[in-house]
Amino acid sequence: MPTYRDEAVVLRTHKLGEADRIVTMLSRQHGKIRAVAKGVRRTASKFGARLEPMMVADVQCYVGRSLDIIQQAESLGSYGAEIADDYASYTAASAMIETADKITDDDGSLQQYLLLVGALRSLARREHHPSLTLDSYLLRSLSIAGWAPSFEDCAVTGAPGPHTVFVAQLGGVVADEVAPPGAPRLDLDTLDLLGALIEGRWEAAEAADDRARNQASGVVAAYAQFHLERSLRSLQHVDRSTDAGPARIGRTA
Repeated sequence: MPTYRDEAVVLRTHKLGEADRIVTMLSRQHGKIRAVAKGVRRTASKFGARLEPMMVADVQCYVGRSLDIIQQAESLGSYGAEIADDYASYTAASAMIETADKITDDDGSLQQYLLLVGALRSLARREHHPSLTLDSYLLRSLSIAGWAPSFEDCAVTGAPGPHTVFVAQLGGVVADEVAPPGAPRLDLDTLDLLGALIEGRWEAAEAADDRARNQASGVVAAYAQFHLERSLRSLQHVDRSTDAGPARIGRTA
């Protein structure tokens, strides 16, 4: 049978039979892959630990009738262990993995793959606060998928900003004259933070205060869940311990 080799990040696994697992992976070149890892639940398995969620591996598979079969797996990034040691990092990574699973398909995207691997690596290395890393990942992932939000010019009319009324359904901030009644209004500090997160300006993002971070997280969560058309179950478990309180988008217009 034809075989192929690729780099992949493990998104999730399911038990199959007594010793096997179905592994769902986002690969660099072959999109999303669902493949069977035979015998990985046995203690003598050579590559079971390399096929856990959040791990990055070089895998060789052969094409099966309904599911491919994993023949080999070599570790490229053992991020899972480092991430699991910190609850905030683990919950942020879980939300990223769930988003990647929902937002990609069998055709995949090299940009989505690289973004996810980079975000997991950043979490493992404790480069930034996990909550900021997650919000930046969500905004960038949605942008790659074609849903880039506007945080300055009006998303409806294109009128130059800054505008402060945020409407997820309309694609970001909008001018007052087209804003629906009761739409949330953001602080300028929050808009600056959102812009920094989507552009990767980490020095500016880390300088934001707790109120701006809290408000920005609410915006990102609302925007992500609207465009994914389903809730992200992992988001409710994310530890945002530096925030002042529950995520809120802000006062109304």
